[in-house]
Amino acid sequence: MTAQQLYEQIQRKKSFLCVGLDSGIKHLPAHLQGEQYPMLAFNKAIVDATAAYSVAFKPNLAFYEACGADGWLQLEETVRYIRQRHPGMFIIADAKRGDIGNTSRLYAEAFFKKMDVDAVTLSPYMGRDTVQPFLEYPGRWAVLLALTSNPSASDFELTAGADGKMLYERVLETSMQWGNPDNTMYVVGATQAGMLSDIRRIAPEHFLLVPGVGEQGGSLDEVARNGMNSRCGMLVNSSRAIIFADGSENFAAAAGKKAREMQEQMSAYLR
Repeated sequence: MTAQQLYEQIQRKKSFLCVGLDSGIKHLPAHLQGEQYPMLAFNKAIVDATAAYSVAFKPNLAFYEACGADGWLQLEETVRYIRQRHPGMFIIADAKRGDIGNTSRLYAEAFFKKMDVDAVTLSPYMGRDTVQPFLEYPGRWAVLLALTSNPSASDFELTAGADGKMLYERVLETSMQWGNPDNTMYVVGATQAGMLSDIRRIAPEHFLLVPGVGEQGGSLDEVARNGMNSRCGMLVNSSRAIIFADGSENFAAAAGKKAREMQEQMSAYLR
């Protein structure tokens, strides 16, 4: 999917919501636990309930990899289901890969050719050759960690060099030379929303993927005010607050309601 196609989706749905499919097996409703593929059954219901209000889905691979081969199968089938039932959705594999060039080339092939996702989250800290293979697929995206929301982000990301620049600023400035706003996106945690204006100063045209709104305490209002550019330019991810809004057999309806509420808030900012 190109940047223009993603913008068009945002405009058409009046939403920049990304629903995180963090479908941990232990947190699924009890009535699904007896299914052969419970995560897949859960994901299908969540996707159908929220697709009208969102422009992207982001499965977090750890929740699937923890279930071994069955988990990976359910991940692949989830992506296939989205492609078949809801074409035009932007799909992000939240994998946080980052390795030497030959290994990254195989990761890129696995995610873009085999699994058919639009984007992959990557750690850029080993340098350009770890990211370059992902930039060689037209219409696909590298989503680079820039400023994350975890408690220990300050251990490295907020350390300053001799020139006074913090490490995340150097990551942005350097990696922007590798790709462009049509194939490179940046992860900025919602709990770091006060620093979004500084990130926008460095990367005014790039899309930002902003996790952490909802259960992690990020504010949609603060994120939108500080992070949107003239064409929106962001995807705000919400996972647990939507998909686990209700643990009963009514889980999908509750998720749809939460997604609709967020879409209604987002539509106001897009105006």
